Amino acid sequence: MKKRIALMLICLLTAGMALAKGHWVGTWGTAPQLVERHNNPPSPGLANNSLRQIVQVSIGGKKVRLKLTNEFSQEATEIRAVELAIAKTAGSSSEIDEKSTVSLTFDGKASVEIPAGGKVVSDPVNFKIGTRQNVAITIHYGASSASVSGHPGSRTTSYLKAGHTTDFSDAVRTDHWYNILALEVEAPKKAGAVAILGNSITDGRGSTTNEQNRWADVLSRRLLGNKATRQVGVLNMGIGGNCVLGGGLGPAAVNRYERDLFGQEGVKWIILFEAVNDLGYARNGEQTAQRIIDVYKQIIREAHQKGIRVFGATITPFKGNNYYSDHHEKGRQRLNEWIRTTKMLDGVIDFDQAVGNPQDREAMQRQFLFENDWLHLNAQGYETMGNCIDLNLFTKTGPLAANDD
Repeated sequence: MKKRIALMLICLLTAGMALAKGHWVGTWGTAPQLVERHNNPPSPGLANNSLRQIVQVSIGGKKVRLKLTNEFSQEATEIRAVELAIAKTAGSSSEIDEKSTVSLTFDGKASVEIPAGGKVVSDPVNFKIGTRQNVAITIHYGASSASVSGHPGSRTTSYLKAGHTTDFSDAVRTDHWYNILALEVEAPKKAGAVAILGNSITDGRGSTTNEQNRWADVLSRRLLGNKATRQVGVLNMGIGGNCVLGGGLGPAAVNRYERDLFGQEGVKWIILFEAVNDLGYARNGEQTAQRIIDVYKQIIREAHQKGIRVFGATITPFKGNNYYSDHHEKGRQRLNEWIRTTKMLDGVIDFDQAVGNPQDREAMQRQFLFENDWLHLNAQGYETMGNCIDLNLFTKTGPLAANDD
């Protein structure tokens, strides 16, 4: 009898440890694409050289793993070694805390070959990072593909130097990311991430290089500062010039959402905020809006099947930009009306209301303009967007919204 009780206690203890162990959650990520020729790595290039890239994470953790991508490359890319370290800045310098440096392995080896069209994930490593901490990812390349997979709109400076080196004091600077895809932390079971599908307004055109002040960054800081949401990671899946339906830069959202939303670790929420480029290129704004709605519905149904809540964000005004016309504006109004009234979304974020001009609802407030293009926002505008989001969206419980209007 005593042996049976002891065995039961061991089983209960083991089960409790398993429940407490946690799971992997994305703390930083970016949406990859084929890097355009004018955004390719500057001389001396990646092959046989070293690249230090800096990212600012959202939630913290004690154990991490890194994902690298070669998805859009036509040849394999050889990685000879990768190190992580705490960066001393958010990108304005290459300096790191040398004592924090850890080397990564891939299936137990320091080197790895990423096949053309493929990606790899490192072995987990003990590496303590705090919330919104800056992490330096140093990659030492062997052979590299001429076609590079990366993210041009990093708004963060990377450092490139010839040879296998950790001294980047006189490195070539470039404001792009290459090959890095995601950084994930082992987190408590209650932790989760929000993945944001967007274009340049989410990617951060108009934000300040190396200050990490996109609207998604503002949202992240607010979530972390709120007791009920401090375990929510934020994954910015915006691509500058991207479209929902086709055309534009990078793979269209209809083709990439499975990778960039459902392919992220620990996603519990999704924000859909993409359409302005589709509307700006449209021959018929209202018909284009309906096609975008159809894609949104498709994403929502798939997300709900996975237990993920989906929030819709209204499209911000663009009167004064070349995108604007009466029929383009009708398309924006059609899409925004659906977002505000549909029964399918689990919540609404009204960016249109937050940054629109009260005297002219088809235009943005002048104080938020970036380079007077009447489309992109400056840092003040992004701060307003990030601050307008109701954090209670991320504490909702109960059933998900409907799968049909």
